[in-house]
Order: sequence, then C-alpha cells, then structure tokens
Amino acid sequence: MNPPPVEELRRVDAELARLDARRAELLARRAWLLGVLYAPAGRAAAPPFPGVAAPAETSPRGAQNVLLTLGGILLAVAALAFTLVSWGSMGIAGRSAVLLAVTSAALAAPAVLLRRGLGSTAEAVGALGLVLTVLDAYALHRVALPGTDGLGYTAAAAAVLAGVWGGYGGLLRGLRLPLPAAVVAAQLPLPLGALAAGGGPAVVAWAAVLTAAADVLLLGRPPRSEVRVTAGVSAGVLAAWALLTGAGLSLTDPWTGAPLLLGCAALCLYAAGAARPAASTLATVAGLALVAAAAGPARAALPAEWAVPVYVVCGLALAALWRPVRAGWIPEAVRGGFGLAGGVVAGLGVLWALPPVLAGLLGPADRSAGLWSGTHAAPVLADHPATAALVLLLGAVAAATAGGPWGRWGAVVLGWSLLMALPVALELPYAAGIAVRLVATAAALGLAVRPGGPAHDRPEPAPGPAPVPVPVPVPERPEGAWGASWTAVTAGPVVPVAPGALLAWTGSAAGTASAVSALLLALDVRAATFGVLGVLLALFTAVAVLGGGAVRETAAGAAVLAAAGLVGAGAAAAGLSGAAAGLALLIVPAATAALAVRVRSVAAEVTGVAVGALALALTVPRPAALALALALGGVIAAAAALRAERRRAASWTAGALFLAAAWVRLAVWGVTVPEAYTLPVTVPALVVGLLRRRRDPAASSWAAYGPGLAATLVPSLAAVWSDPHWTRPLLLGTGALAVTLLGARFRLQAPLVLGGAALVLVAAHELAPYVVQLVGALPRWLPPAAAGLLLLAVGATYERRLREARALRGRLARMR
Repeated sequence: MNPPPVEELRRVDAELARLDARRAELLARRAWLLGVLYAPAGRAAAPPFPGVAAPAETSPRGAQNVLLTLGGILLAVAALAFTLVSWGSMGIAGRSAVLLAVTSAALAAPAVLLRRGLGSTAEAVGALGLVLTVLDAYALHRVALPGTDGLGYTAAAAAVLAGVWGGYGGLLRGLRLPLPAAVVAAQLPLPLGALAAGGGPAVVAWAAVLTAAADVLLLGRPPRSEVRVTAGVSAGVLAAWALLTGAGLSLTDPWTGAPLLLGCAALCLYAAGAARPAASTLATVAGLALVAAAAGPARAALPAEWAVPVYVVCGLALAALWRPVRAGWIPEAVRGGFGLAGGVVAGLGVLWALPPVLAGLLGPADRSAGLWSGTHAAPVLADHPATAALVLLLGAVAAATAGGPWGRWGAVVLGWSLLMALPVALELPYAAGIAVRLVATAAALGLAVRPGGPAHDRPEPAPGPAPVPVPVPVPERPEGAWGASWTAVTAGPVVPVAPGALLAWTGSAAGTASAVSALLLALDVRAATFGVLGVLLALFTAVAVLGGGAVRETAAGAAVLAAAGLVGAGAAAAGLSGAAAGLALLIVPAATAALAVRVRSVAAEVTGVAVGALALALTVPRPAALALALALGGVIAAAAALRAERRRAASWTAGALFLAAAWVRLAVWGVTVPEAYTLPVTVPALVVGLLRRRRDPAASSWAAYGPGLAATLVPSLAAVWSDPHWTRPLLLGTGALAVTLLGARFRLQAPLVLGGAALVLVAAHELAPYVVQLVGALPRWLPPAAAGLLLLAVGATYERRLREARALRGRLARMR
C-alpha cells in the first residue's frame, strides 16, 4: 500500500540527505588519499576522520636496522671510552675479567640470536664484537706490550684478527660481516711487516703483490658475493700501488723495478682468468707493465734521446707478440688487451714526436727576415731529439702492416708527418728542406687523386645517386706483425666510412698544408719563390685535371692562387708599383674566365674573383688606374656573362663594374655635376625595366622603373636645394613633369608618385623665397589666424576629405 504523498516526500528528502552526506564523506576520503599519494616525502597528510591511522613512513625492518645500527655505534663508543679512559684504574684481574667477559659475550650472543631468527640483531651484536676485538688488541699493546714496535705489533695483530674473524665467520655463516672484515684485516700483515723489518719501497711493494695474489685466489672460491667484492677491491688497491711503485723504480732503478713490474703483470694476467668481465682491462694493465719492465733496463743502457723509441719498440713488439700463436692458446680478451697496451704506448710515442712535425709545418711562417732577403729564420725546436723521426717511421710501418682502411689512413698520416719532421729532426739545409716539403706535397696530392692505387685508375662512372657508405669492420687479427697495436688504437664503434674518400680528403688536406709550408720557406729567396710556385702550379693543375669531387675543386682553387702568386712575384721582381701590379693581376681572373668555358670549376671561378678583388684593391691609391681596372673587370665579367649559367650574376657584375669605372673616371676629370653620375645609371635601368615590362606585363612599376627614376631624381633634388641658379630647377622640373604625365597616361604608380613628388619639391624650392618675403610683410597675427581657419575648414569637411583620400588611394592601388 502506497504511503500518503506527504510521507513519501519526507522519505525521499531523508534519502537524498543521506546520499549527500555519504557523497561528502567519500569526497573527503578521496582528497585525503590523493594527498597521501602525492604529498612530499617526510610529510604525511592528516587523516580526515577520527580513528583512521596515517600510513607508516618507514618499514618495520628499516626502523629495526636504524635502531640496531645506533645501538651498535653507542656500544662501540662506550667500549672505546672504557678502553681509553677507565682501563688504567682497574687491576690486572679486573682488566682480564672485563676483557674476557665483554668480548666473549659480544661474540657468543649472535649464535643464540641466529637460532631465534633475529638475524639483524645478531649482525649488529657481531659487528660490536669485531670492534671489541680491535679494542682488545689495542689495550693489550697498551698495557701488556708497551715496548713492542708499533708496526710489527699491528702486523701481527692484523694477522691474528684476520684468522679469528675468518674462523668466526666460518662458524656463524648467518653473519655477513666477519668474512669481509677478515679479508680487509688480511691486507695489512705483509706490507706492515715489510715496513717493520726496514724494507724499502720494492720490498713493501712485493709484499703488496703477494697479498693481492692471495686476494685473487679468493675471487673464484667463496660463494658469497661480499667476500669476492672485498677481495677484488683490496687486490686492485694493492696492485695499483705496487704498479705505481714499480713504474717509479723503472725510471730510477730499472733492474729493481723490472722484476716488480713483471710480478704485477703476472698477477694481472692470473686475475684476468678469475675476473672474466674485467679480463680485457687487466690484460691491458699487464701489457703496460710488461712494456715498462722490458724498456726500463734498455732505456738505462742507451742515451736519453733513445728512451721513447725503446718504449715504442717494446710496445709494438708486445702488440705483435702473440700474433703467431694460435687463438685457442691465449684468450681473446688477453690478446686484445696486449694489443691495446702496445697501441697506447705507440700512440704516446707518436704524440712525443709531433713537435718536429709542427715545427716543420709552421716554422717557415716566422718572417723575422724580409722577403727575398736571402737570410733564413732560426730553426724551431731544433733541440728536440732526432729520434722523433724514427718513432714516426715505426708508427707508419705498424699502421701500414695493420691492413684495412684505418691502417692505410694511419700510414698516410704518419708517413706525411715523417716527411714534414725530417727537415727539423735532421737539420737539413735550405734547399733540401724545400725539396722534402715538395715531395710530401706531391705524394699527398697523388694519394688524393688515386686513393686506392692503380686499381682505381679507371674512368669515373656517370653521375648518379651517391653510393651508400658501407661499414668497414675491424678485423679480429689484423694482417702483419705490427697490426694489433694499430687496430687496438683505432678500434671503436664502427661508423659508416668510405675508405677512398677518407684517403682522398686526407691527401688533399696534407698536400695543401705542406704546399703552404714550402711556399713560406721559399719566400726567403727569389729564385726559390718562382721555382716553388711553378711546381705547385703544375701539381695543383694536374690534380684539378685528374681528380674529382671536392679534391678537384680544392686543387683548382689552389692552382689559381699559385698562378696569382707567380704573377705577383713577377710584378715585384720587375719593380712595378702597387697599381701596376694590380693591373697585372687581372690576368688571373681573365684566364680563369676563359678556361671556365671548357673546364667548369666553381672553386677556380670564386678564387679568380677573389684575386680580381685584390687587384682592384691594389689600384685604389691611383684613381686613374682604378678606373682602368674596373673597366677591365667589367670586360671580364661581360665575357663570363656569355655563359648561360653565369649570365644573370655576371651581367649585373659587369654593369656595376662599368658604372664604377665611369664614376671613377668622372671623379678623375673633376666632374661634380651629379647628373653626370646618375644618368648613366638611370638610362640603362629604365631600358631594363621597359624590357621586363614587355616580357612580364604584370610586373610592378616600382620594380621596373622605381630604381632608375630614384637614381636621378633623388640626387638632383638634393642638388637643387643648394643650387642658386635656375637652370637645374628648370630642367629637373621639366623632367619631373614629363615623368608625372607619363605615369598618369600609362597608369603607372611609380612614375606618377616619384615624378609628382619631385615636381612638388622643385616648385616649393622655387616659391620658397617669395613665400618668405610675403610672410615677412604680413602682420604677425595673420599666420596663426590662417592656420586656424585652415584647421576649421578641414575639420568641417573631414568626412568628405577622408572619402577623397580613400578614393585617391584606391586609384593609386589599381595602378601598376
């Protein structure tokens, strides 16, 4: 039976109120949950309802570990304070009882705790027990054995503690700390014992090597990772210290340091088998130690300048030592480490040998003596050992026998470096130094032309899509006795490379650098300058004819520069002035433009343009010569404009040069009339604009006629305002009127606006004196009154004037 409407309405309202309250409760809970999820660390959101607990900020195990750690630290501090402060106030019986009771309790408690499942508590108490044993050892030395040597006692105590902790960790295998602690304690007995016995650095280093060897033995035995990590880190620290000691001894006492380095190398090789992930690194370290051990005594028996070659020879020998051995006998990682070690030594030797290379390359740039003076600058770095050339030779041989594209590239670079270093290293005479540099240039440029040797002497394929570079893999064992070293140095992430292109670019860059060096050196003597420039012109011309791509373009530009150098040197030898030399230099861009008809080279043309700009700059002090040079340049540019691909740029350049030549000639003649300068620009510009409008009727009159009209109207207007005569205003006004009428007749915007503006300005200039006279004769109040009336008239007819201005703008916009 349905309730009455009033009762049903009350029930519905009550249910809605309940739902609203529940919704508000759920929204508050949702907001609190979001606050918990996104609140910053360390700040908890307050619970929205009483009785709802906030989430825990730390886990139970984390809180337990913190408490146990703090407790262990406090107990250790208390034990330390007791040992240092209160120990002396007790009798011998009390001391022994406290020592035995506390240490025994701390070491025995972990066994009980482990049986009850309290592992963390047992770990903390066990750590406390280990600390107490150290304090007990200190207290024993302080009270019972005060006269004992500190180092010897520490060594003995460390040995006893290592044994005790090791046995303790073996009995309680649930504890993780005792065994690593025993390993750490075991590092001290031998080195400290050697120091206590009065051993020198070598003896202590040997003790460290033996200790590290014991650590290496542990690497493959214990199953627990913390013991292996501790042993590995300890062995690394001790072995590194022993290696540094051996390296220092190899420089001061080679026969003492060599056996120590050999022992370190043997230790590293044995560790490479136990620690497979670090095998390559350990083998590299062992290889470096072997090189230092072998080269130290040999270096001591030879003069000082042979030190670096000895190390390089030993490094390369190490890299090639295992080459004949079958791969199965020696692990691949060890052989790779040896190769890398030898390569590093050879690379360092090459770096040592670079100063003579730089001196041979950049030394001729020292122009302390004048050009063609016949005197030569003092050689740079002449005191560097001449054996640097031998090091470069060894590196080049090693790279050549390595095989592969990177080996060939290294051989090319080092071979060229050897040639550049020879004049400095061997102190060659002047002529021989130039000859060696030219040989280096010829060899490098020959490589740039034929990077692959005779096999590449074939016609170039037709232009098409560029080939995709193929990644060149590094061979596992490079060919040749010295290959491992170079492969170790150059091995790395394999990148896509085109071997021929790499060699070509390298040869081109090296040849250009040595050519510059030879030319700078040749500037000391006149005959040498002409000879070197002639040889360079022939070499670069040959490369430009036989080469291709970027190499060809570079050589073409260099050939143009060499030709310009010959012309300039000839002008200087003939005693010509700077302006005359500039006119003579125009032969180079003229020849470049003539040859460009048959031999297309952008670099040659650009270089010819640069030489032409230099020629113009040389003629600037003599305006008459400058005018002639500009005219000749215009002729050359006009000849280049006959080629379709150069027509636009060369034609504009020719026009600009002819115009500049005319202006300079007018200035030489003393012509000051501006129209003499502007009309030669205006007439051709208007002709060009007329031709363009015929070809493209939609072209704007501003683009076609604007530049030409402005070139004459603007300078003439400027001259009118300073000209007291009537001739120029009359002629300019007549011309502006004609331009305005033509613009109105053909509905052209540019002539109409420019001509009208010029006409108005000329009229204002002519009326200005009369206006000034009239204003001077009128009363002072009349000009303000006239201005006020004008403003009232304009304001009253503002809307109509605005419509008229809009109509005028529309008519102008519809014009071209």
